Amino acid sequence: MSTLKEVKLAVSQLSPEDLAAFRAWFAEFDTAVWDKQIEKDVVAGRLDVLAEKALKHLREGRCTDL
Repeated sequence: MSTLKEVKLAVSQLSPEDLAAFRAWFAEFDTAVWDKQIEKDVVAGRLDVLAEKALKHLREGRCTDL
C-alpha cells in the first residue's frame, strides 16, 4: 500500500473488529505525531509568543478558572 487511494480501499474493507483496532491504533499514532510536532515547536521557540501572552493575561487577572 503506497497510495492514499489504496489505504482508503483497504480500510473500507476491514471487518468491524479490525476497523475498531485500526481506529484505536491510528488515534495513538496521530497523538504521537502531534506530540512530536509540539515538542519541536517548543524547542524552536514557536510557542513563546503565545506563552508570554497567556502569562501576561494571568498577571493582569484576565483568566478564568476552569
